[in-house]
Amino acid sequence: MRYLTARKRAEGKGASGTGTEHHWFMQVSAVGLAFMIPVWVYIFGSTLGKPHAEVVATFARPFPAILTGLVLFVGMRHFAKGAQMMIEDYAHGSTKKGLIMLAISISYAVIAVGIYALAKIAL
Repeated sequence: MRYLTARKRAEGKGASGTGTEHHWFMQVSAVGLAFMIPVWVYIFGSTLGKPHAEVVATFARPFPAILTGLVLFVGMRHFAKGAQMMIEDYAHGSTKKGLIMLAISISYAVIAVGIYALAKIAL
């Protein structure tokens, strides 16, 4: 006899077993991005159109560099999870698996290239 209630067995799980976790990840990352993006847009916008030396000097400082890295990482992970949820809704079989791998690979590639470029500027 099982002593778990129906609620205890279902707590934290969607129909597929991970839907709630995906949803909470998207909510938390969206709130984080809502605070980071306006500050990053201000920093990026203030350097837009300036000479190369001034742009490098701006992104060589710790706060703009760290913020840019966080925006890249959190934004691309948010993109990957959102794309995965969309693909799971509309694709099936091996196509679904391939598209999910492609979306995750693209997000990691963008993160890697962005962090590399940021490291080249900061160092």
